[in-house]
Amino acid sequence: MSHGLEVLIERLGVSISQDLLTQALTHRSHSYENGNQPNNERLEFLGDSVLGFVVTAELYKRFGELQEGELSSLKNSVVSAKALAEVAAGIDIGSFLLLGKGEEKTGGRDKGNLLADAFEAILGAIYVEHGLTRASEMVERFIFPLLNNHTDLLLKSEPKTKLQEIAQERGLAAPAYETTHTGPDHDRIFSATVTVGEVVAAGEARSRKGAESEAAIAAIKALGGN
Repeated sequence: MSHGLEVLIERLGVSISQDLLTQALTHRSHSYENGNQPNNERLEFLGDSVLGFVVTAELYKRFGELQEGELSSLKNSVVSAKALAEVAAGIDIGSFLLLGKGEEKTGGRDKGNLLADAFEAILGAIYVEHGLTRASEMVERFIFPLLNNHTDLLLKSEPKTKLQEIAQERGLAAPAYETTHTGPDHDRIFSATVTVGEVVAAGEARSRKGAESEAAIAAIKALGGN
């Protein structure tokens, strides 16, 4: 096994055969350029299902006070491409990816979707070689820590819905949003304000939805709803 893969295996904390790990790191662009060798798409498909099951079971056990909708929001947060990409970047999976020339030139090693897919593919490979127990251990090591901030995750997952619920509970009028934007089409910044009762809060982001979400989060905090 190459020294580079040994380094990655040490970071993962679980043994895995070189062939399976190599496949898990092989993007289809590299596969097409090298005789259609096995790529990571099938392993990613498997890993996605394993991840979803393990996280769902943990949420059910850990958060008995949460309703189905809140559990779904938490799950979606921690298995999202964004969350998985951050985990993958933390152990530098990008450095080990096998990419085609075009993907390499366009910064594929840092693309969130490629990193997230590779993480799921590695999880799938561990399941193939070792079964559910060892695969679950990997999820526990890298994904479960994200659940320690479950209150913040719930707040950020659907802040506009949560703000609406708080307004209803307190007999306030529905939140009213106003959004503006500045800058050219290719580099716009959106600013949003939301009024709930006597509270006026603001937020900024690269999209209208993002700005309104940031404003809603600020309003929730101002109302003491976090």
